[in-house]
Amino acid sequence: MKTCKIGIWNDTVPGIYYDNDGICNYYYLHKKLCETFKRGEEGKADWQEFVKNMKEKKGNSKYHCIVGVSGGVDSSYLMHMLVNEYGLNPLAVNLDNGWNSEIAVNNIRKITRKLNIDLETYVVDYEEMKGIMRAYIKSCLPWIDIPTDVAIKSSLYKVAAKEDIKFIIRGNDFRSEGKQPREWTYSDHKQLSFIIKKFSNIKIKTFPTLSFLDIIINSFVRNIKELKPFYYLDYNKQEAKKLLINQYEWQDYGGHHHENLFTKFAMAYWLPKKFGIDKRIINLSAQVASGVISRNDALIEIGKDFDTEEKLNELRTYFLKKLDFTDEEFDIIMKQPNKFYYDYPNLFSTIVKIYPLFKPFQKLLFKQVPMSFVEIENRKKL
Repeated sequence: MKTCKIGIWNDTVPGIYYDNDGICNYYYLHKKLCETFKRGEEGKADWQEFVKNMKEKKGNSKYHCIVGVSGGVDSSYLMHMLVNEYGLNPLAVNLDNGWNSEIAVNNIRKITRKLNIDLETYVVDYEEMKGIMRAYIKSCLPWIDIPTDVAIKSSLYKVAAKEDIKFIIRGNDFRSEGKQPREWTYSDHKQLSFIIKKFSNIKIKTFPTLSFLDIIINSFVRNIKELKPFYYLDYNKQEAKKLLINQYEWQDYGGHHHENLFTKFAMAYWLPKKFGIDKRIINLSAQVASGVISRNDALIEIGKDFDTEEKLNELRTYFLKKLDFTDEEFDIIMKQPNKFYYDYPNLFSTIVKIYPLFKPFQKLLFKQVPMSFVEIENRKKL
């Protein structure tokens, strides 16, 4: 199997190709993202301008911004940073989809209380959430946690509109997370609606959604913008974790995004066992390309199991019980042909076609150019 000479991207990653030096296209995309979202003094200046805008546009709202919180390192440190370093008053919003770990919930409580941050929990009816999750599992798509991703983003916009808050702050960091292949994680409102109708009889009542029209209304009419500070500011996840433990008695929850038990199952069981996908390849490669870890350390880390087989089977048992699957039902699904986003109706080809029309207006729509737009710009082969 061929592996990139810089990161550990390899032939299991869809759409990968290499130049004559053995360097893959994913590295060049990472490099382009770093050039688009600069750190250092230039990045600090850009972020300071955003902070200035947040303070100027606070208006009659009690809050400068909304922060999506999960109890993980990134969003927890984000709250600490916004309050202590930039004097902002954020509203913390957490999605309760019935799968948050106890450790994650306690982490959120500890930090919001100590920083005197108001917390709003957006609750989705669990029977509704369960039906949508079951539908995605039956669809046999790789990233079965798409409903959670959609609900998180949609709930943030709904709360922002309700509270008249103009800025949503997210703790994403492509330098440590990387850019996932479309084949592994892509979805949109059209596909979400199709899968729910095809594989369930659930009627949407509490599950928040965000259509393309909603995005336009939120951006142009309500003037709500998303910001990702770690795209601009020097951020060391390990140092952040130490600070959180020392100052807030924050607890570690294990692997990347394992603060949510459904996400943990998707990454540690579903993807590797059904699809042979290890998303850590993307995360670790990004960290190597960013100079956070060495390539050798990444190769050692990727060689480790997600967990013991006993622990993974315990996770499977918990997962099946909570979603009302029998072992037999789930085994049948595991043996069914794997599907990808292009196997179901979606908007991706439409987005690519209309992107040139939106490009002149993207600064009005977005404070930051979305990472997917940077990818579209760099889709040509080396």
